[in-house]
Amino acid sequence: MQNIFFSFYLKHLIFFYFYKKNILSDYFEKYQQRKIINANISVVISIAIVLFLLGILGFFLLNSKRITNHFKEKITISVFFKEKAKLTEIKNFEKKVKLSNEVKSTRFIPKKEAAEQLKKEIGEDFIKFLGYNPLQDNLEINLKGDYVNETKMDSLKNKWLKYPIVADVNYEYYKPLIKILNQNIKKVSFWIIVVSSIFVFLVFLLINSAIRLSLYNKRFAIKTMQLVGATKAFIRKPFLKRAFWLGFAGATIASAALFTLLYYADRYFPDFQIMQDYKLLSILFGGIFVTGILITLFSTYLATARLLNLKSDQLHF
Repeated sequence: MQNIFFSFYLKHLIFFYFYKKNILSDYFEKYQQRKIINANISVVISIAIVLFLLGILGFFLLNSKRITNHFKEKITISVFFKEKAKLTEIKNFEKKVKLSNEVKSTRFIPKKEAAEQLKKEIGEDFIKFLGYNPLQDNLEINLKGDYVNETKMDSLKNKWLKYPIVADVNYEYYKPLIKILNQNIKKVSFWIIVVSSIFVFLVFLLINSAIRLSLYNKRFAIKTMQLVGATKAFIRKPFLKRAFWLGFAGATIASAALFTLLYYADRYFPDFQIMQDYKLLSILFGGIFVTGILITLFSTYLATARLLNLKSDQLHF
């Protein structure tokens, strides 16, 4: 009777032991899986954030010339015509000006229209007071950004003054602004490059730190694989594959966020035509993917190299 009871008790004890062991094993396995998933998510989010910020900086770097030219092209040169100038002669002059490589746009303002604009601005009918319209027909000319500098504008002024119908060419009001713009272009470009370089270095440090932390938990598995004879290339391969997809995922999220930002910026600032420059957008988003994947792969390579060179007594530190 005692033997039967002992046998029954032992069977249940063994069953309970293995049942509990399986539960604990399953729980530990699920815990490890959750830990790996959380680590991957944190790495992807870190990559996405830094690539998004880098993308914004890259956008300003690639668009610095366009942004500068946008403001420079708002500067207007006014060509005033003599009283005896006929409309056909003015139109012929405008056609010749439009054909110039330096000119972006022109707008002819007859003196009647100029008078109406001035009346609205001052709130009085000055023609009734003077008895005549003292204003002149004029042509407003906007140059392309690359040609907005004092040397080129003076050259064009002298060229246009040679026409018999031209009374004066004036842009004196904008001269101080042109000087300030051209002086600051080089300074701004230099500092954008400096800040971009520093930011790229910080991006590498942040991504590298995130990758190293995620791989540190694998140090025992890596050392075990080394002890059974696995080569460094064989051990490194799955980590590099994982790094590629982490970098790709982070770059995808960053690109989606940046695309959304640029889309709404284009709606609020249509003059810049942000979404119409497909070449620039391709370079920008292509750069985000290449940077994210390369930095992630390089960081993973360095992190695995460090873990592969660890001695067994260093694994616990």
